[in-house]
Amino acid sequence: MKGYKNIKNICASLLAVLLLVSGSAAAYSGMVVDAWTCKPIPGAFVTLGDSVVRTVQDGRFQISGQGTVLGLRAYGYMRREVPVGDLKEDETLSLAPFKPKALYLSSYGAANTRLRESALDIIGKTDLNAVVIDVKSDRGMIAYNTDIPLATEIGAQRFITIKHIKRLMEDLHKEGIYTIARIVVFKDNVLALARPDLAVRTAGGAIWRDREGLAWTDPFSKQVWDYNIDVAVAAARDGFDEIQFDYVRFPDAKGLVFSRSSTQESRVSAISGFLAEARKRLIPYNVFLSADIFGYVIWNRNDTGIGQNLEEMAQQVDYISPMLYPSGFQYGIPGYPNPVLHPHQIVYLSLRKAEERTGLSAVRFRPWLQAFRDYAFGGKPFGGEEIAAQIDAAQTFGSDGWMLWNPRNVYTTAGLPPKSALVATFRERH
Repeated sequence: MKGYKNIKNICASLLAVLLLVSGSAAAYSGMVVDAWTCKPIPGAFVTLGDSVVRTVQDGRFQISGQGTVLGLRAYGYMRREVPVGDLKEDETLSLAPFKPKALYLSSYGAANTRLRESALDIIGKTDLNAVVIDVKSDRGMIAYNTDIPLATEIGAQRFITIKHIKRLMEDLHKEGIYTIARIVVFKDNVLALARPDLAVRTAGGAIWRDREGLAWTDPFSKQVWDYNIDVAVAAARDGFDEIQFDYVRFPDAKGLVFSRSSTQESRVSAISGFLAEARKRLIPYNVFLSADIFGYVIWNRNDTGIGQNLEEMAQQVDYISPMLYPSGFQYGIPGYPNPVLHPHQIVYLSLRKAEERTGLSAVRFRPWLQAFRDYAFGGKPFGGEEIAAQIDAAQTFGSDGWMLWNPRNVYTTAGLPPKSALVATFRERH
């Protein structure tokens, strides 16, 4: 009998090892709550490998899948990962409320000691707590080395600016800074010129170029989709908290030739389809997903001719990031024909319009705000007063934070909220 028990125990141990080696699915259950109030969080995402579920109204979840880490995230909260070996049976897991308030840094700005340290100094003195970093730029260059064969083949990594991306992520996270990877999608001069078969063309057959002289890739192309999602997956692996797609749209020009007929229906389907595919492939990495849109997309009922439909895109991403720069509203909005004189109203009313159209909560939106001189209405400087007005509009609306855009990466503390005791405590703990 004793020998039988020993054999049984050995077999059980061997079975456990085999299950571990083969990566068989395991099941977990628990509850996700707010770290500050201890109230349940309904609708939180729980991931395990390729599996994802949402918590129900009382914050509870059940999930089965293959993986060594349980990922947790929810709108308006910091994401979290828990090794499955540390999980207790039916455990209560908490998420900390968090709203990113970010500065934009180009790949050069993130790598340049002077610009980076200046930005970090401002973050240390103010309520800022996040950075948006170019991973794939407007010209199609990737900021650091990846293992993506096509990127190497076309020369997208020919000029590396960020030498040690994981070290940079670790340093930023140690300071409690949330990191957002900006990936420019279909505007891609490098890929379009290296692979003319993937380029947008004119009616005459030539590769089309925009006002900056840059070529674009075909938003209908599955190969273009896969390449950009590969870049996103690499960024997620390297530690970014969020993937943000920019130029996730068709060119705003008429008479162009794509691999498929360009209609409003086909354009919207292509953009939403790309985002849906990206969301699916990013599941194992527990990252947030966001997309930048033109400000006028909020006000237009059609696709603005570029495939961006507010309701359709909002279904595929965690956060919609409208570019609400007053200078970008060349026709104004109802009641405000000169937008640069009314930055608060431009931001607030646009966000309210987006909320009304989609029926989504305010926390599903995080706007880009103007931190650069006006270029469309007489060159008005945008200083502390204008920046503060935009921030107040976003915060009054209740958006999931906000982001400041300055293409030169030059910022000051003017107009920025001072660092609160709450922010200081968060940074100390993380």
